[in-house]
Amino acid sequence: MSLAGQIAIVTGASRGIGRGIALQLGEAGATVYITGRKPEESLNSKVGLTGLEATAEEITKRGGKGIARFVDHQNMEEVKNFFDIIEKDHQGQLDILVNNAYQGVTAISENMGKPFYETDPYIWDTINNVGLRNHYFCTVYAARLMVPRNKGLIVNVSSGGGLRYLFNVAYGVGKQALDRLSADTAVELAKKNICVVSLWPGAVRTELADKKFKNPDGTPRAEIQKVAEVFANGETVEYPGRAVVSLASDPRKMNKTGRILITEDLGREYGFVDIDGLKPPNLRSVSFILKHLGWNTTASLVPNWVKLPGWLIWAGSSRL
Repeated sequence: MSLAGQIAIVTGASRGIGRGIALQLGEAGATVYITGRKPEESLNSKVGLTGLEATAEEITKRGGKGIARFVDHQNMEEVKNFFDIIEKDHQGQLDILVNNAYQGVTAISENMGKPFYETDPYIWDTINNVGLRNHYFCTVYAARLMVPRNKGLIVNVSSGGGLRYLFNVAYGVGKQALDRLSADTAVELAKKNICVVSLWPGAVRTELADKKFKNPDGTPRAEIQKVAEVFANGETVEYPGRAVVSLASDPRKMNKTGRILITEDLGREYGFVDIDGLKPPNLRSVSFILKHLGWNTTASLVPNWVKLPGWLIWAGSSRL
């Protein structure tokens, strides 16, 4: 119960990565506010996934306190009102914000393989209004609560799509911008002892990914088989949660502020594994990269612990 007494917010936590992070924060003893759209507006009601209130109940069962709040993260007035409630109910205390809300999964799946010029340009809004603009607003309101207390942790759930092309143009631009949001807000919040990081999970076996990337018989969809296979061997939704809990519990987390953190790197540093006992592949792993490129035989000869340095990956994507 390392986070007992702490107040946390996880946006977009009715399913997927947000739900997994919220459950782990609750298991560590935190009071966890989770947000999502109303049931009649939520994708959950269409695909039969675990709802926001059910997630809150499970958080409480695990030892924390789960509080569900219906917030449309496309509506910035609702977002502001939500943070006003946190300030009032907890005398300005907010310890952890996890910006996870995301709206673009269905749009990405339905437009997989299409070039940007053949895609409805409004896919930009579908992906980035909630997945970027909203995160900026949430970060502003969270910082206003954290700064007077001179402490806090803000985690932006991002991905390697900010490093090189992945899925589509709108997705990659949004993720790179989110990583820059982490880096630049960290500069301004460093003197206030507020840690801001981007968290890169690997491929995560979310409930929705299983439905979007698999056929009814459970086999990968042929037209996106490589992507589907990567997700099939990925992390559970609670592995990123263990990363967030470990980071929040680390008294030296300010040493990481402004950085991009990969979940499996944190797993090795802090000594945790996934809830199924497995160690997911690392985005920097040479064998993982070789498999992704289709060089399976060569990949099998390289130990999983052999990784490319982060600076080398970043330099390799430079356009200078």
